[in-house]
Amino acid sequence: MLSPKLNDIKKELNFLPPEQLAELCLRLSRYKRENKELLSYLLFEAHDEAAFIAKVKEDMDEQFEIMPKGNLYIVKKSLRKILKSVTKYIKFSGIKQTEVELLIYFSLKMKTAGYANTSNTLLTNLYDQQLIKINKAIEKLHEDLQFDYQKEVEGLAII
Repeated sequence: MLSPKLNDIKKELNFLPPEQLAELCLRLSRYKRENKELLSYLLFEAHDEAAFIAKVKEDMDEQFEIMPKGNLYIVKKSLRKILKSVTKYIKFSGIKQTEVELLIYFSLKMKTAGYANTSNTLLTNLYDQQLIKINKAIEKLHEDLQFDYQKEVEGLAII
């Protein structure tokens, strides 16, 4: 079965009464956890992006605190798990400035924890990939913001 185009769905949603539209949203949120999280972001957090960023940073802090320190395999898995949740929140927001702030914070936490400059190639590559993503996202921001964030990224560089 082929799914209809997004434009067709948009037109059909415009014809629905508000009660039926709310019912469809609730039904959609029941099937996937990510749909429910996106809906809660749009309803409760999208109006205050700064509070959303602070909440995600707090969540990152908690995940870094409970991360086991010994085995590098488990550390790598934990870092990827944290990065996966950060990427999900970035996708929810869709704002480049939020993306830059969260990725810079993730990289900073990774560097201060000592995982950025280890002899482990996988961890170093993960860190370097985040710096590449940050630089690409910075290029899409306004010039004033680019300058401010570029200073922060220079502080993340491994010497």
